[in-house]
Amino acid sequence: MPIAAGDALAPGAIAAYRRAAAETESCVIYADDDVLDDRQNRTNPHFKPGWNSELFRHFDYLTSSCMVRAPREAMEAVAGADDWAQRITAQMAEEGAPLHIPKVLHHRRSRPGPRLAAPSPADPDVDLPLVTVIIPTRNRVDLLRTCLEGVAATDYPAVEVIIVDNDSDDQETLDFLDSLDPVRYRVLRYSGPFNYSAINNHAVAQARGQLLCLLNNDIEVMEPDWLSLMVAQAIRDNVGAVGARLLYPDGRIQHAGVVMGMGHAAGHAHRLLRPDDEGYFHRHSLPQFVSAVTAACLVVQRGRFLSVGGLDAQNFAVAFNDVDLCLRLNKRGWQSFYEPRATLIHHESVSRGFDRDPVGQKRFAGELAALQRLWGTETIVDPYHHPELSRASETFVVRL
Repeated sequence: MPIAAGDALAPGAIAAYRRAAAETESCVIYADDDVLDDRQNRTNPHFKPGWNSELFRHFDYLTSSCMVRAPREAMEAVAGADDWAQRITAQMAEEGAPLHIPKVLHHRRSRPGPRLAAPSPADPDVDLPLVTVIIPTRNRVDLLRTCLEGVAATDYPAVEVIIVDNDSDDQETLDFLDSLDPVRYRVLRYSGPFNYSAINNHAVAQARGQLLCLLNNDIEVMEPDWLSLMVAQAIRDNVGAVGARLLYPDGRIQHAGVVMGMGHAAGHAHRLLRPDDEGYFHRHSLPQFVSAVTAACLVVQRGRFLSVGGLDAQNFAVAFNDVDLCLRLNKRGWQSFYEPRATLIHHESVSRGFDRDPVGQKRFAGELAALQRLWGTETIVDPYHHPELSRASETFVVRL
């Protein structure tokens, strides 16, 4: 157990580690921690997520608050190095998923902070696959035009765009759709009540891309590299749906991953923070695995999307279809991924409106009931959240 001078263990810490060690073959067992101030007061508790290998690449939340099972030769290999504890912890964490004890067992003098990740350029030796961007729309040509201008300015070599028109009756919108270059844009028609899942499944059946990008018509592109950043994650063997960081027009965060169980359903993590805020250990600024992401801007391999049956148009016509898709991909070993280096603006629900009418409220209630029935969100504890964090707040705050 590497431990820094001046740190203290909580009463019962060793017993807790012994019990955990007897029940697991994991080479690393870690616990939560807090920081001791000059008066020995405990401050700034870190209620940690379950093992998240991607988050660990940017934020070492294990070293000096963990126990490591390492062979002698591994210890000898790092002997004498100033960062021996970090090196042995990282090495043994690769031997199998570390086990988390969700209790504060370490009181620390200081802890390392996260390293904010800079965008990485695309590997020139990797052939980037064709991406089919699917944009459902109805009227509101102003939003669609802005969205398409952003897609056209995107720095990605192989994109096809499918626009699915759901019964637009505004003449300016219809004229705009008719004016689009058919070489660059395919316009499909989908009639009937708005069903986000069915609309996207309809387009996926005609998509040619190896990758799909589900994109709302009220998304505004900020930087041209957003799609390359998301594709770089989506082509990994163990990744399913990749979501971007989405901002409201006023610059506050609208989406930074989805946490299961918030409000007995699912909630957007870190909502209403500003990107430069510290938030909860800068989690909103770090690439990481998450339980789900929003389909307002989502990239996934087409084969994986189809292998789990696509979006569920029967149970989730409008709400929670993205959450349900992500959870089904997760079960197949393709974990959802949050990529904050891809940041876009989301004019949330501007074109469709909110479900405040009786019909919309009844539909939403049915979708919420389906989510709770299928995924147990009334009692579930998200592995990337924590039992000591509030399920009533989309910002990560301590539960009272």
